[in-house]
Amino acid sequence: MPTYTAGVRLLPNAVTVLALCAGLSAVQLALAGRFELCVAAVGAAALCDALDGRLARMLDASSRIGAELDSLADLVSFGVSPALVFYIWQLEANRFGWIVTLIFAVCMALRLARFNTLIDDEDQPPFAKEFFVGVPAPAAALVAGIPLYLWLHFGPGWWSAPPTVGLWALFAAGLMVSRLPTLSLKTVRVPQRLVAPLLVLVGLAAAVLLTAPFLGLAVVAAGYLATIPYSMYRYRWMARHPEAWDVPVRERRAVARAARSARRLGLRPPLRRRVAGRASAVARGVVRRLGPDDRLEDRNGRSGASGPPPATGPAPLPPRGSRRLGLRRR
Repeated sequence: MPTYTAGVRLLPNAVTVLALCAGLSAVQLALAGRFELCVAAVGAAALCDALDGRLARMLDASSRIGAELDSLADLVSFGVSPALVFYIWQLEANRFGWIVTLIFAVCMALRLARFNTLIDDEDQPPFAKEFFVGVPAPAAALVAGIPLYLWLHFGPGWWSAPPTVGLWALFAAGLMVSRLPTLSLKTVRVPQRLVAPLLVLVGLAAAVLLTAPFLGLAVVAAGYLATIPYSMYRYRWMARHPEAWDVPVRERRAVARAARSARRLGLRPPLRRRVAGRASAVARGVVRRLGPDDRLEDRNGRSGASGPPPATGPAPLPPRGSRRLGLRRR
């Protein structure tokens, strides 16, 4: 393990302070009416926020004070500053504007407090580290700024009306404090075959951001919102498949294929013992119509008297033992 001087070990905290300064500068630029530079300042804060943690791990300079400073910088850069920018931009003349501003900032503080609490929570399942609880701070600021991006690109419209701005800010605040699982980019692994297409998409995104930056930001924010349903599906799938918890991410596709094959064969998870209400009622009716000579297994697996199958009428149910194993009747 290489050793670094004290000055180099302070580099992650210096980057965090730069993020804090960039976020505060957005408020000063909003007071001067330079809202396009406000967006750039918050973007610079997001870039510094993405770098400080990685620098701390690379330099082995992680510390408690760095973690606390990072949370405070996120609160100012992605909570207080965007809320004040929205207030100065469109909400100042609205009597409910200050209420929206306070709610957004408070929701950001609650989201960061919950994030810091869940770091030390040992009761979380192993796959929980792949997800955030609620929308993270930089993504929430990105999503909340969609009306501002559209105003900067298209000019005034219904998207920049004070009621729209206020309601959208409340929507973004609700996403922050929600329990929705969202993907953590820190654990995303790109397969080797998708590296080249991904680089093409990165180049396309860079071209869009250079030619129409504010429209590009709006598209990126909308794309992030579109990933939330997939995150919810992935989280539920992981919760239902404990056999995939300790499997590396790139090998989970084999587990998913095995699960799909089991469903096609009519197999159910052994713990799934409840039957839908209508199916249960039909099963009880069939049992009542079966005669004493029909061959059925009792709960202990013993077979009763056997007789010829009835010529007409409903087919007999499969043995109870097979139903407990999750086998469906074909």
